Amino acid sequence: MREIKASEITKAVREMCITANKILPRDLCAEIEKSLETETDELPKSIMKTISDNLLCAKELDIPICQDTGMAVIFAEIGQDVHIVGKGFEDAVNEGVRQGYGDGLLRKSVVGDPIKRVNTNDNTPAVIHTRIVPGAEIKLTVAPKGFGSENMSKIKMFTPSATVDDIVAFVTDVVRTAGGNPCPPMVLGIGIGGDFEQCALLAKKALCRRVSERNPDPFYADLEERILKAVNETNIGPQGFGGKTTALAVNIEKSATHIAGLPVAVNVGCHVTRHIVKIL
Repeated sequence: MREIKASEITKAVREMCITANKILPRDLCAEIEKSLETETDELPKSIMKTISDNLLCAKELDIPICQDTGMAVIFAEIGQDVHIVGKGFEDAVNEGVRQGYGDGLLRKSVVGDPIKRVNTNDNTPAVIHTRIVPGAEIKLTVAPKGFGSENMSKIKMFTPSATVDDIVAFVTDVVRTAGGNPCPPMVLGIGIGGDFEQCALLAKKALCRRVSERNPDPFYADLEERILKAVNETNIGPQGFGGKTTALAVNIEKSATHIAGLPVAVNVGCHVTRHIVKIL
């Protein structure tokens, strides 16, 4: 049995909240750079150049990439041979978020009650998803999620008679409805299968996958490319002003489902789809 102090978890989450909000994953930066060559018209090309410059400025000035520093979403894979010493796990995570958003001067955007709307003033509580896995390590993924894009996300409970064409059309319709609201170019996390809540969780997990990685199943890898092509043909373009780059990537995660259903969830990410991983 390996002991990990709760204070180590807090320290890791604190640092990850700050870093994730200031430095975008390299592979996503590469897709943004690539779009500078893909766009041919002056306006979308200019917008993508501004987006690229903004990433460099955030890094050089040590400030957040975006003013919406998001709601902290944490995925944790906890080894079954780990014993956490000190605070409870969720308390340790929330303390890390509290410190990270305070020390990092990150915008605090969480209200404690969805109707009464009083800000908690420390960006807690975080959204925490945990899994118990083999081993003696803790894998943490911190994914700050802004709500300009989150608000554009949708789920549809298809029947098993739905076709792949229906799924492509649904995702494309989600993007058309979103328009410029989620600050495109977008990253689309798509969950297929499971039940209502697992499908949505799969879509959020898909946003935490590297955009340079395709689904290991060739069928779903092809579907990712097909959806990306369809979405980019909408001509919504960077920031909704038209162009070839409406989405930078489409990531699909799938799971088993019931014989009577075919859930599909689309979690929309903006061009700063942030996530960072650390293993303790």
